[in-house]
Amino acid sequence: MLFDSHAHYDDPRFDQDRETLLASMQANGVSRILCAATDVNSADVCIGYAEKYPFLWASAGVHPHEAKSFDPADLPRLERQLAHPRCVAVGECGLDYALNRSPKETQIAAFQVQLALAKRLDLPVIVHDREAHADTLRLLRESGCRGVVHCYSGSAEMARELVELGFYISFTGVITFKNARKSLEVVKAVPRERLMIETDAPYLTPEPHRGKRNDSTYVRHTCQAMADVLGLSFEETAALTYENACRCFGIEP
Repeated sequence: MLFDSHAHYDDPRFDQDRETLLASMQANGVSRILCAATDVNSADVCIGYAEKYPFLWASAGVHPHEAKSFDPADLPRLERQLAHPRCVAVGECGLDYALNRSPKETQIAAFQVQLALAKRLDLPVIVHDREAHADTLRLLRESGCRGVVHCYSGSAEMARELVELGFYISFTGVITFKNARKSLEVVKAVPRERLMIETDAPYLTPEPHRGKRNDSTYVRHTCQAMADVLGLSFEETAALTYENACRCFGIEP
């Protein structure tokens, strides 16, 4: 009953075994996966996987790293992608001031365009926020959008405000790390009906597999870490986060 709410199966690191790996997911207890796009070309690939695998859904959007190559002329193509029945969210989009692979002003502009599109189409937005908490919160507050802040790294106070704005908060394998005390405090602070889990595969592999390529079968470790913090069983936490992800993305449970 596990729902990996954020993974990147178009990444080249899956080229050698992608089909075998995805075909094994349900046997490994992973019921659903959201394949998050990073640009318009990536979105076409993710949608293709979602057409092939009935347990997989896709998003369409432009990652802040790719904001420098975002062309407003791509908006009609992006809107067509978002109209696909297997495409359920705008993103991954947002702000990344840690690496600044695109200029800040360019990131903000691309994020605002996608927030406006999500609002107009009444779709959830998948938000990337890395060391850009103040601007991210401001833009989300102004947008009136709903959705999920993935790989959450902000404070408990910010998480509570995001929940009030209509957002879910998603956690990766980072909560299994030894130095995850801050993230675990946020898990406890977020209402249970707003919690989600993810891998962000192939990144952020949880313990005890840290250092290896991540994939959705490892989302169980994040689920167990969350269960331990909440005082719930693994099965209760899996069901809770599964239902939350379905609700967030408008997917039938």
